[in-house]
Amino acid sequence: MNRICNLFGIEYPIIQGGMVWCSGWRLASAVSNAGGLGLLGAGSMHPEVLREHIRKCSQATGKPFGVNVPLMYPEIDLLMKILVEEKVKIVFTSAGNPKTWTTFLKENNILVAHVVSSSKFAVKCEEAGVDAVVAEGFEAGGHNGREETTTLCLIPAVRRCTSLPLVAAGGIATGEAILAMQALGAEGVQIGTRFALTKESSAHDNFKKLCLNLDEGDTKLLLKKLAPTRLAKGDFKLAVEEAEARGASTEEMRELLGRGRAKKGIFEGNLQEGELEIGQVAALFRELQTVEEVMNNLIEGYRNIHCRISSR
Repeated sequence: MNRICNLFGIEYPIIQGGMVWCSGWRLASAVSNAGGLGLLGAGSMHPEVLREHIRKCSQATGKPFGVNVPLMYPEIDLLMKILVEEKVKIVFTSAGNPKTWTTFLKENNILVAHVVSSSKFAVKCEEAGVDAVVAEGFEAGGHNGREETTTLCLIPAVRRCTSLPLVAAGGIATGEAILAMQALGAEGVQIGTRFALTKESSAHDNFKKLCLNLDEGDTKLLLKKLAPTRLAKGDFKLAVEEAEARGASTEEMRELLGRGRAKKGIFEGNLQEGELEIGQVAALFRELQTVEEVMNNLIEGYRNIHCRISSR
């Protein structure tokens, strides 16, 4: 047992990312039932839809699970009220200042972890009183930090500046990577891409098939004038690259992005017009697996590499 397992009451220090359009109650409960910590992705749910997913997740697992809340959520007051009413015990916040809601959540007996992309913001997390920090590197899918610091560089930098329990994220999808993160000072990992591409993920089959056939270099961090986002190859990615190459303004980029593109691509499977967000590590995998199979592979891979290194 380590601090992350003790804090969240889980068997393995493996946390599933709360990804928009992927992380519904089926995925979160499956990860929790397998010994990790499942997270519901509130960022793509209306408040009452989130309430429904919380209740279904509670029915599907008797083990701990949590909710990921982007702090830019438009109805954040109502969402926080629902979290308290539904007696959610764990909340991961992201995309905003942790000081805004941490005190409120902790006053309601909710454990708080916050996602950062730099050691500077990790220090702010400790000042805000969060229970754990998630340091997410440049390799991650979806919205990303402007610093573009890789996970390999970020984790030791964050470990050096904070005493909080530390979770590593970004480009982690194997047991070997989990051990590497521990060697750098992390006590747990958050895995998004590999869980997004499981049978229990609510992402569309078209999106999963595309991502399971990506090669190295088929994703790129774009939309930097808005919010840096890692996109997989497709018509929308090409349109963004063309616009950025000719120096399109922020207003033009916002118009190009429009509304609902991530839902269109990830949830509805429109590979031509959708915003296809996924991490670099997708290129390592070709097979659609269940959450149980992924968890077994992670644990077995971790133990095997640990034994090999110990015997050298």
